Amino acid sequence: MLTTGGYRKYLGFFGKRNVGKSSLINVLVGQDVSIVSEYPGTTTDPVYKSLEIHPIGPVTVVDTPGVDDVGELGELRVKKAKEVLYKIDLAVLVVDERWDDYEEWLISTFKKMDIPFVVALNKVDNCWDTSKVLERVKNYPHQSVSAKTGEGVEKLRELITNTLPKEEDIPLLSDLIDGGEIVLLVVPIDLGAPRGRLIMPQVEAIRETLDREAICVVVKERELKWALEKLKEPPALVVADSHLISRIAADVPEEIPLTTFSILEARHKGDLIELVKGVKQIEKLTPESKVVIMEACSHVPLVEDIGRVKIPRWLTNHVGGGIEFEVKSGKEFPKDLDNVDLIIHCGGCTLTRAMMLRRIREAKRRGISISNYGVVISYLHGILERVLRPFPEAHQIFVEENAVM
Repeated sequence: MLTTGGYRKYLGFFGKRNVGKSSLINVLVGQDVSIVSEYPGTTTDPVYKSLEIHPIGPVTVVDTPGVDDVGELGELRVKKAKEVLYKIDLAVLVVDERWDDYEEWLISTFKKMDIPFVVALNKVDNCWDTSKVLERVKNYPHQSVSAKTGEGVEKLRELITNTLPKEEDIPLLSDLIDGGEIVLLVVPIDLGAPRGRLIMPQVEAIRETLDREAICVVVKERELKWALEKLKEPPALVVADSHLISRIAADVPEEIPLTTFSILEARHKGDLIELVKGVKQIEKLTPESKVVIMEACSHVPLVEDIGRVKIPRWLTNHVGGGIEFEVKSGKEFPKDLDNVDLIIHCGGCTLTRAMMLRRIREAKRRGISISNYGVVISYLHGILERVLRPFPEAHQIFVEENAVM
């Protein structure tokens, strides 16, 4: 299994200042991940550390500033701590005997955002009376621990392991093919492909094909027709880059299943059905509409950047001009989404599935339609119906909704 940021579990440690979050992380992972001090507010920004925790496997542990930090600078630190909530798979609420509204707010937020959590009652080596806090958390997974002596830490590790969500493992493409079949990947080599590297969805597609004991053929777009002619039998699936899909569709016979890397990612990392439903918002856009292009990573924009240049150009031509576009980059979900009519998200290859699903749910909660690059591009080029055929449920929904649009 790949262990890049998009395939790790994210564990976030939250609580007030000086409850021992950093100390607990260090003893839990067996490394000095976070700076420890007796002075409140030592952790001023979220600290990320990627490592392996047995038996969970690859994880990224996030140490956050105290949510009770004060002053103008403290407010900024608290804001950073809250932004971490959109990234994590599980929250560890670290508390001591000072239970108050901050803990209540955190638990309420975890519930609202559908974030699994456990409570660590720290500093029990101080012999404080845990009964009042236990009464508050008795209905939640909890464990008494001491970051100083190590008491209860192994049990906390077990609790975290057992509480982490066992999400459905949706493959990228291996369920669409059988062993011995041919998968034809059309991979452009352009300015967006650094020398010696392929992008993550392309790499994973190759790996899943090999794991399935199928045959992977990789070509550039100019060699596609030649490759199809050379093959003794048609491929079971052709996967192409989204911005080439019109050209590729013209070269691939209708009877051969065809889709895009971005649509595969939409199903693998997010919710393809919701992203397909969101595309119908395009027909409701006007020259006064506002569209947010949301990127999960930060990269240097290219001259013909797919999200910042091409999609706005195609969408403007479709609607008739005048749309306001705004680009939001990074793994923090933006707060300022007032008067937004549509979010067009990237494939999310650097996000975990939990992160992407949380973004989709948050958009729905705010009443904002959301789709992704591959779905939108295919729709604007009139090819979405075809590239959804490998996914019967999403295809049926698109056909039914398109019939009444």
